[in-house]
Amino acid sequence: MWLAASAFWRWPSVMQNGLLAEGLTLMLVGMGAVFVLLALLVAATQVLHWLVQEVVGKQEAATPEELAAIVAAVHRHRHSRNR
Repeated sequence: MWLAASAFWRWPSVMQNGLLAEGLTLMLVGMGAVFVLLALLVAATQVLHWLVQEVVGKQEAATPEELAAIVAAVHRHRHSRNR
């Protein structure tokens, strides 16, 4: 029994260097992958923001008559539902 317990406690110290190096490598690869994906997400969001600003900035504003028609349509839709 003592021999088995002694071998059990020595086993982590024998395997520790390789396991720590492998764990560190796995951690760095994982963190790097997350960083790259988040950087791509931020870049894609900025590109989409720029595109929307370009498209919306070039659109004409609605006339007062169009706004009144939109408001009337929304009002009619909201009050004509069966509740």
